[in-house]
Amino acid sequence: MPKFTFNLPDIGEGIAEAEIVAWHVKVGDMISEDQPLADMMTDKATVEMESPVSGVITKVAGEAGDVIAIGAMLVEIEVAGDVGNQAPAAAEAADADMLAAVVADENPYAPEPVAVAAATPAPAAPVPAQSPAPSAHATEKVMASPAVRQRAKALGVDLTDVKAAGGHIRHADLDAFLNYGASKGYQPAHTKLPRADEAVKVIGMRRRIADNMAASKRHIPHFTYVEEIDVTAIEAMRADLNANRGTKPKVTLLPMLIVAICKTMPQFPMMNARFDDEAGIVTRHGSVHLGMATQTDSGLMVPVIRDAQDRNIWQLAAEITRLAEAARNGSVKSEELSGSTLTITSLGPLGGIATTPVINRPEVAIIGPNKIVERPMFVGDSIEARKLMNLSISCDHRVVDGWDAASYVQALKKLIETPVLLFAD
Repeated sequence: MPKFTFNLPDIGEGIAEAEIVAWHVKVGDMISEDQPLADMMTDKATVEMESPVSGVITKVAGEAGDVIAIGAMLVEIEVAGDVGNQAPAAAEAADADMLAAVVADENPYAPEPVAVAAATPAPAAPVPAQSPAPSAHATEKVMASPAVRQRAKALGVDLTDVKAAGGHIRHADLDAFLNYGASKGYQPAHTKLPRADEAVKVIGMRRRIADNMAASKRHIPHFTYVEEIDVTAIEAMRADLNANRGTKPKVTLLPMLIVAICKTMPQFPMMNARFDDEAGIVTRHGSVHLGMATQTDSGLMVPVIRDAQDRNIWQLAAEITRLAEAARNGSVKSEELSGSTLTITSLGPLGGIATTPVINRPEVAIIGPNKIVERPMFVGDSIEARKLMNLSISCDHRVVDGWDAASYVQALKKLIETPVLLFAD
């Protein structure tokens, strides 16, 4: 039978290679036209490759984690009949479908398709069910005190396995059984065996994150500044806003922090910038395209809130929810994952006393609000319970000085501690 070689097509402008993140087929599988073959990840998106022909897989390019060049063989398919004329047209159709179906961060761990089953033999005649014969344990009467029974239950020991020196099983008999059983490989029922070592290949989104973080720490001299902020007033305002929001989305602290970030940015343009270290150019952006670090099942993603400075608190709350859900369910678009000029990262209630976030290169700063805690605090001559939060900022020391970072955070602190200023022109 003739064989058709499906080469990795051009899946985007400027893309020279792609990583195999998951196979949907294996050698020997019977496949049909348009059936998914593999998920391929570029530096922009994950693309699902589909077969342009039907047939049997005879060869695959490699395993998950391997990188192959555009135009190189992805799979070899044994087909019935002559595919000389139909293959090019099918490949062109596959290319067009593929480019239209690019979706960022598709799940790279989809299960393999179920193999074609052979003809199923006729089922055998049913055998009448029979009641199992009673076991020796079931008919054996165990003599033990309630304390011994309770201890055996806690240890996961079946007392019918324990031999008694006398008529009753005593604690000494249970100890002897445990000591003897341990030497014979006995394991109490409630005790879990140690989990076996597991080698996990770093591929796909996890490898992309690893590469980006390593490049950021390798190229950028980070420094982190942390300041304590009293969020009692802004939290009270947030509660009032939510109590009177009507059909508007619920507001967390995050959109209020974003408003503060945007309002202070004109005074500190060096914070909303991207540094091209190869060209030696820092671009200070007029608009705030705010990256929002989001944890997903596939790893950390950073969808971008475009023109955050032009959105009010309600609009920011709605956009935060939309982007977070899109990132987690895999529907976020590739253009929504690039072009950020500043990033905010928050662990929410999980929080922590302080964090030292890693800059999202080529940006020059990243802001990290930490957990809110209630502590006693001097207010004038009295002590009051106040809600306090540490705010972290990491900066690229090549283009941002410590004085600039500290001054910027102090400007944020003023707005956050006097939240009525968030709504003042």
